[in-house]
Amino acid sequence: MSSLLSEGADTANAKPNAGAAMIIDGDQATFMDDVIEASRSIPVLVDFWATWCGPCKTLTPILEKVTRAAGGRLKLVKIDVDKNRALVQQLSQMGLPLQSIPTVVAFWQGQIASEPFQGALPESEVKRFTDALLKIAGSSAPAADYVVEGKALLEAGQPEEAAKFFAAALQEDRQKPDAWGGLIRALLALGDEEQAGDVLADVPPELLEHAEVSGAKSALALASEGRKAQAARAGLEARLAADPADFEARYALATALNASGDREAAAEALLHIIRVKRDWNEDAARLQLLKFFEAWGFEDPATMAARRKLSAILFA
Repeated sequence: MSSLLSEGADTANAKPNAGAAMIIDGDQATFMDDVIEASRSIPVLVDFWATWCGPCKTLTPILEKVTRAAGGRLKLVKIDVDKNRALVQQLSQMGLPLQSIPTVVAFWQGQIASEPFQGALPESEVKRFTDALLKIAGSSAPAADYVVEGKALLEAGQPEEAAKFFAAALQEDRQKPDAWGGLIRALLALGDEEQAGDVLADVPPELLEHAEVSGAKSALALASEGRKAQAARAGLEARLAADPADFEARYALATALNASGDREAAAEALLHIIRVKRDWNEDAARLQLLKFFEAWGFEDPATMAARRKLSAILFA
C-alpha cells in the first residue's frame, strides 16, 4: 500500500494552501493580528503552553499535526504563558480558563468559537474538536473533500484516479472508513484483488465493522468467488438447462452474474432459490443475497429492488 499512499501524498500536496505559515509562535504584541483579526477569515486555535509543562509536550505536536492535516483551513498560534503573563492575565479577566495548561481556545470571526479544552487529549479527540470548529466556519477537512472527489471519480469509471484521492484522504486521516472502503472498491475496479486485500489488512480494527468497510470487504470476497464462478459459467448454464432445480448451479451462476455486473440477474437467481426452497443449504441463497446487498450498498437501486422482492417472499 506504500506506493498508493505516496501517490495520495502527491495528490494532497497538489491542493492549494497546503498549510504554509499556518503554525506560528504568538505573543501579546501580535495577538490581535495573529488571532482576532486572522480569525475573521480562518479558524484559529490558540495553544497556551509552557516549557516546563509535560502534557504540553504531548499535546502541541498533536495540534501541529492536525493543523497541517487541515491543509490551510486552520491556523495554530502557540502562546508561551511564561513569556506573555500580561496577555494571560488580561484574557483570564475576560473569563478564559487559563489557570492550568495546556489550554486550547478556538477563535472564529473575532470571537471564542467553542468551549476551550485543557489537558493532553488524544489525537482523535483533538481531531473531533477541530472538525467541529471547521464545520462552524463552513469549511471541511481535506480528507472529506478527497473522499467526495474519489467517490465521484469511481462513479465516473475512473478507478485509478479515484484510488489516488482515497489514498490522499487516508494520508490526512486514517480514521475515515469511507476512504478505506472507497480505496478497496477502486482497486477491485482495477482488477487488483491482491492489493485490495492488502489494504483491507491495514484497516484499523475499530473500523472493520463500519458499513463502508464491511461492504468493501464483502465486495472483495465476492470478486474472488465471482472470478472462479465466471470460469465455470458455461458449464453452470448447461447444468441449469438440463435441470432447473439444480440449486447449486443456480447459486454459483448468481455469483458469476454479479461478477460480470449483472446485479438484477444475480439477485433474481438467488430469489428463485428462496421462492422454491427457502431453507436450501441452510439458507445459503438468502445469506448470499444479503452479502450482495452489503457489497452493492444499501442505497443501490439493485439492492432496493431485490430487497422489496425478498420481503414479499419472506412475509407472503
